[in-house]
Amino acid sequence: MITSFGVVIVLLLCSGCGGRNKTFGEAIVERDSLPTMVTLGVTNLVSDSGVTRYRIVTEEWEIYDKKKPPYWAFEKGVYLEKFDSVFDIEASIKADTAYYYMDDKIWKLVRNVEIENVKGERFETDLLFWNQVTEKVYSDEFIRIDQPDRIITGYGFESNQQMTNYRILNVQGIFYVEDEAMAVKNDSLAVDTTSQPSGDPSVATPVRSLQAEPIEITDSLSEQ
Repeated sequence: MITSFGVVIVLLLCSGCGGRNKTFGEAIVERDSLPTMVTLGVTNLVSDSGVTRYRIVTEEWEIYDKKKPPYWAFEKGVYLEKFDSVFDIEASIKADTAYYYMDDKIWKLVRNVEIENVKGERFETDLLFWNQVTEKVYSDEFIRIDQPDRIITGYGFESNQQMTNYRILNVQGIFYVEDEAMAVKNDSLAVDTTSQPSGDPSVATPVRSLQAEPIEITDSLSEQ
């Protein structure tokens, strides 16, 4: 007489007699290899110290809070808006890919990064960092800045987070609509901010392209 326990043993033994190989998924060894949250189609307001400071729009937002360091990933593109204290937009940012490192409060923006400040100036680069603690934006890559009257290109960039006071570390060229709008002296580029050349900067005539001393733009110099 076979007991119920014996029946169970027989069934278990017979289940392995079919000659079929069982396929199982591999065990997840590293828990931090998967995001703890994935959100699709996001439009989200982000607060800082209880005050709404940013708006994020993205197709996909992944959070890796088990990673070291923990971070957010926006690998399908991101659009950001930064607000001032009365919720006016100080700057807008677009990038193909972005990462936000939660502990250090640093954004890393990668590929086709475009920023527009409150003055309508446009910044284009392929790598940009934004440190929310120090309130600084910086890069060591090529950058192009479109202003109403000129285009400035160079390598290396530092700015406040409003993108109104900034410094280009290695200027490669300044392109004006009118040649006489720039003075060149001692192998450096001197910017004449008093002239107001008119016309379309997209068809500007290149005046001179060379390595030059750093150029610093402040609110008073960049106002047009």
